[in-house]
Amino acid sequence: MIDSEILWHKAEVEIFGRLGVPISSSDDRSTKGMFVAEVVEFWYAKFPWTGPSREQVVTMLLARVGDLVEEEGRLLPGAHRALDLAGERGPLALASSTPLELIYRCLDNFDLRQRFASVHSAESEPYGKPHPGVFLSAAVSLDVAPNECLVFEDSAAGVVAAKAGRMQVVAVPTREDLEDPAFALAELVLTSLEELTPGWLDEQFGR
Repeated sequence: MIDSEILWHKAEVEIFGRLGVPISSSDDRSTKGMFVAEVVEFWYAKFPWTGPSREQVVTMLLARVGDLVEEEGRLLPGAHRALDLAGERGPLALASSTPLELIYRCLDNFDLRQRFASVHSAESEPYGKPHPGVFLSAAVSLDVAPNECLVFEDSAAGVVAAKAGRMQVVAVPTREDLEDPAFALAELVLTSLEELTPGWLDEQFGR
């Protein structure tokens, strides 16, 4: 829903740069899809720093991403319409790898919290994506069978997780990720949420 990938990278360039980790703003995101703590461990293993602990760096990154969302963040084109279309056909849950505190900060910034019957973070699961745990927990919270769920995803790991949970998937990858073969697992691949149609949703869910 939120065009946050560029904001995560900007926060990492700023925070890790101050610690002497040579992340360029032009680098591809080799850590994309990891938990933020895994990202910190990844870079610490390559370029160990002195000063703030890894736990402190996690806190710094989450705070900076939240600041950037509030300062520069925007919803993806078609996000409100996609929520409307999906919400007309069943209850909505949000399932993300992002820590819960930051999820709520982002939702509140765009006045979206009330759109969702439940909100879930993979930080509460034994395993993150591509394990389906966070999606399955969301389905349980809605009292909906996994095979009756539709997941919207922008990451390859998320698509794999949803399919492992026996759910249908609409994938909206970034232009840089479009060629990843995992997106072929999705029932529908869009270049923008604006392309989602009520007819396709009705065909999938028997209206």
